[in-house]
Amino acid sequence: MPLRLNPTFRDRLDGSDRTLVGLWACSGSPLVAEILAGSGVDWLLIDMEHSANTLDTVLAQLQAVAGYPVTPVVRVPYGDDVILKQVLDLGAQNVLVPMVSTAQQARDLVAAVRYPPHGRRGVGSALSRSARWNRVDGYLQDADQHVSLFVQVESAEAVAGAAEIAAVDGIDGIFVGPADLAASLGVLGQQTHPDVIAAVNTTFDAVRAAGKPVGVNAFDPAAADAYINGGAAFIAVAADVSLLARGSEALAARFIPTTPDTTRASY
Repeated sequence: MPLRLNPTFRDRLDGSDRTLVGLWACSGSPLVAEILAGSGVDWLLIDMEHSANTLDTVLAQLQAVAGYPVTPVVRVPYGDDVILKQVLDLGAQNVLVPMVSTAQQARDLVAAVRYPPHGRRGVGSALSRSARWNRVDGYLQDADQHVSLFVQVESAEAVAGAAEIAAVDGIDGIFVGPADLAASLGVLGQQTHPDVIAAVNTTFDAVRAAGKPVGVNAFDPAAADAYINGGAAFIAVAADVSLLARGSEALAARFIPTTPDTTRASY
């Protein structure tokens, strides 16, 4: 029975007249990913770079969120051909590659996610979820329509080359990472430092001028608002683990006295 795949993140961005808002899935739990998917957000970043996610947990999360109107994006740990091939074969239609600093890196990544003669992605659609085990008609011929590729700008070098990176055919958008960008600019841990904000806005201008969508990670609500007003096409505003950490801390602060309990015996 022929099957159809979902629209890519590229397609969703093309058809949207507002900023698409997303959350990170770092816990590795398909149950948590499903909870996030049902929250009403537009997209979900399943992260393999800064979490314990594996191919098995990525697959489980893709399956868990498949029934919800949310677009999953898988961030691979780095731009490796084998990892990209495996993640695509799992059925990820949208991939994000961190730490891309040059147009040549971007071109190499495009080749890694495309089949010959336009790239070097290994052919295994009959064996994999990507083509639903050859139940998607014409998958090999139309694979580029079913896959979108986004890369991260997160260094001073990448900001300087953002226009060239964005102009590479096959790069569908740029995602700015203020945390590593802050480190690159010498202000580690200060994602809202004026120099970082200026670099993000410079990247916004360069990428939009190249005709591509640009997004950013911003867990600080004020920064997120500013970037949305500044033209971000997509944004990530929190992660499952940060929501749990901050929420549990707030409950502890609400119900546990801040003064020492002198009535308890000490041993």
